[in-house]
Amino acid sequence: MMTVFCEGRDYGYELAGVAMLFFRGEKVIPAKEGEEPLDNFILAETNLRPGRASLSVTVEREERTWEASEIVPVSEENPDHDCELHLARMLYQILSEITGITPKWGVLTGIRPVKLVQRRLDQGLSREEVARELREDYLVSQEKLDLAFATQQKEHAILSRNTPDSFSLYISIPFCPSRCLYCSFVSHSIEKTYKLMDQYIDCLCQEIAHTAEVARQAGLRLRTVYFGGGTPTSITAEQLKKLTDCVAEHFDLSEVWEYTIEAGRPDTITREKLQVIRDAGVTRISINPQTFNDDVLRFVGRKHPAQAVVDCYEMARELGFDSINMDIIAGLPTDTLDSFRHTVERLLELGPENITVHTLSVKRSADLSGEKAVDLSSLTGDVTEMVDYAQRRLMENGYEPYYLYRQRNILDNLENTGYCKPGKEGLYNVYIMDETHTILACGAGGVSKLRDPHGDDIKRLFNFKYPYEYISRFEEILQRKDETLAFYQSHPIDGTKS
Repeated sequence: MMTVFCEGRDYGYELAGVAMLFFRGEKVIPAKEGEEPLDNFILAETNLRPGRASLSVTVEREERTWEASEIVPVSEENPDHDCELHLARMLYQILSEITGITPKWGVLTGIRPVKLVQRRLDQGLSREEVARELREDYLVSQEKLDLAFATQQKEHAILSRNTPDSFSLYISIPFCPSRCLYCSFVSHSIEKTYKLMDQYIDCLCQEIAHTAEVARQAGLRLRTVYFGGGTPTSITAEQLKKLTDCVAEHFDLSEVWEYTIEAGRPDTITREKLQVIRDAGVTRISINPQTFNDDVLRFVGRKHPAQAVVDCYEMARELGFDSINMDIIAGLPTDTLDSFRHTVERLLELGPENITVHTLSVKRSADLSGEKAVDLSSLTGDVTEMVDYAQRRLMENGYEPYYLYRQRNILDNLENTGYCKPGKEGLYNVYIMDETHTILACGAGGVSKLRDPHGDDIKRLFNFKYPYEYISRFEEILQRKDETLAFYQSHPIDGTKS
């Protein structure tokens, strides 16, 4: 374990985030008040004066010590930002020397690097000035700069479609046939929760109807619909039809730009369910292989063979689906670079409209970091080459990056990127990550994000996480939804407060 100590100013959280890029699988934490440095520590000292700061970083590890110090200029407007950034760079350079690792996103630890690019452009900086800042101040590699700017162009076009009254509807189906080793979502085995299913669907339909009325009174206009989970196709065809009928009954779908249902795992997909989805007017589905290596699938807890994904994909094509997303994950335990390359090439043969390339991120709530933990350092060997290979081959074949985000504990400090054929972007993915319009979420674990139509204020409304709690305390769910109206009374769509 590494402990981060700060003297003068406290930048422990940010510096711990930088250190975690290098010590994979090792715990790095800010020091507690009164704690003293012992073994394996980072000490950052700040002496701030008007217009300048004296900074030093000491790293002690395995009875060796590395040190660096600088006197740097700092702005009057935001001296803490300047000090923190200087210290992060100093620490990055020391740890690169110690470990031989050079993270390609530099000292950027946030989940939305493309949003930083867009913010700087909105402030009037040229693309060259933004690139220089990211390269020199944040140590971002040219490769990731190119990816960020390419993604920003697509994202900006999607976000520009927003109007003050735009919103998206998210519907949570938090059930799966089994839990994957890497999964950190709140999802539940169908076998264990089967007795709750009908009651859950009934409550969810009530919440959908109530949400539609709240949205109507607030003056909101529905733009995208997204069924997520879990695995929405874990439920029966009859239950799925009940939900899609409920959405159609209570919402005006005539101006919806995109309607997505995650079909996800092939062991939940049937022709009958796909027909229900098709009849509902859904415009986009996901059928996710994660890998085309059967041994890797078994290791991570998926009991279906890779061929089952291909069979479901071909069935969806037969039924007329013309916008299909497929997810893969770089860095899965037991996967190899050659196996991952095979997965990418198999995807290119199939030719889905969307391909999302995830990099494995091991969350504390995932089995992979608990009883079935795997040494993270053993997972990273080829993961950068995997992600680089996927990006190169997809872009060579006409796929364009349109959204990008990162997660804590993501291997090699990399990213998750959505690629698409021209005109086949997944709109909801951009809206939920960029937080530029309201998301109204229904179902267990759903989080509504109410966005000020003319500002940056965001209010979050949380549904209960677990189905049994969602059902037993359902009246509270509806009461929370009513807070949407109060929010829009204080943040009116037309911009005029009464």
